[in-house]
Amino acid sequence: MAVQLKAARVAAVPDIASACINAGAESVMARDAAVAPAAGAARAPLVVIGHRGKGMNALASPDERLREVKENSVRSFNEAARTHDVTKDGCPVIFHDDFIFTEQDGKIIEERMTDLRLDEFLSYGPQKDQDKVGRPLLRKLKDGKIVGWDVRSDDVFCTLREAFEDVDARVGFNVELKFDDDLAYPEEELTGVLRTILKVVFEHAKERPVIFSSFQPDAARLMRKLQDQYPVYFLTNEGTQVYADARRNSLEEAVRLCRAGGLQGIVSEARAVFRHPSAVAMVKEAGLSLLTYGTLNNVPEAVYMQHLMGLDGVIVDLVQEITDAVSEFAAVVAPVAGHEDGQVGRMELDRAAPAKTTPYFSPREISFLLRLIPELVQ
Repeated sequence: MAVQLKAARVAAVPDIASACINAGAESVMARDAAVAPAAGAARAPLVVIGHRGKGMNALASPDERLREVKENSVRSFNEAARTHDVTKDGCPVIFHDDFIFTEQDGKIIEERMTDLRLDEFLSYGPQKDQDKVGRPLLRKLKDGKIVGWDVRSDDVFCTLREAFEDVDARVGFNVELKFDDDLAYPEEELTGVLRTILKVVFEHAKERPVIFSSFQPDAARLMRKLQDQYPVYFLTNEGTQVYADARRNSLEEAVRLCRAGGLQGIVSEARAVFRHPSAVAMVKEAGLSLLTYGTLNNVPEAVYMQHLMGLDGVIVDLVQEITDAVSEFAAVVAPVAGHEDGQVGRMELDRAAPAKTTPYFSPREISFLLRLIPELVQ
């Protein structure tokens, strides 16, 4: 099983590194408790969450920014200022994929992450001991091609504990609980893995904001059952890919799972939200928070439109660029209460307020949406 860390920030808070959840884990949840703004009122700020730290490594992309810093490394989290596995010997580590690749004697070797001991995992790539040479690290792309994992600023792999100890304490973590889609996990096994992760979090998170999320329905449900200190979100691509488990195939099923299991929110693929905008109101009416992920979130206009639709946050690769764009967009509309300059500010927790259901749009915003939606859907 893998763990992935995402770091979150709210735009225009200079004292927090670019991927942090500013006002505590609860603040991410608090958006569903905000009152829908009246005409002319300001909207609550949008949380920008760094994908795998400062952003994922898209090795096949011509965009150099997506190969700048090794993803899921302490350096990436600090520069973004998020994936995690439990090794064979029971240590939670941070890595996105189910398999790790290397080259030996001219042959490509593939190993399942959870079959590796901690020392084997840490032997890949750059080493803390400068006198040691790590095993070559390769990555399998979506088209099946295997390429060298080359980035501009490389760093060593790290454990979940090291991330808590070495990343700026102001950076919040979205700990994604990753499991292989092709494997079945008995509840006893899931519980054991989650307890191992929780032990590290309870011992080392301290005051750091933390939320959990997972595409694995039972992992999300059990994590909520095992603890009530940290919010739990269910990840879904809302039917853009079909799975045998029906709970993963629609936003309606995701809402049902969250309400039955007491989860606090949903993280949806961004394209699905644009295809079904009415889903936003459905999630809000269920008293849940809604975030999105996906490459579309690297487009500033798409992020701003989600802000207008009432979403609570976005997971992005281009953290600084999107954060700056969100601040600029916010200045064009109306200033957030307490931020006269129009910049997006810290999220404030307001558990007493009723859930927001239908977002308000000004005529100017509606005009913007009508011009932009066809292009984005296309």
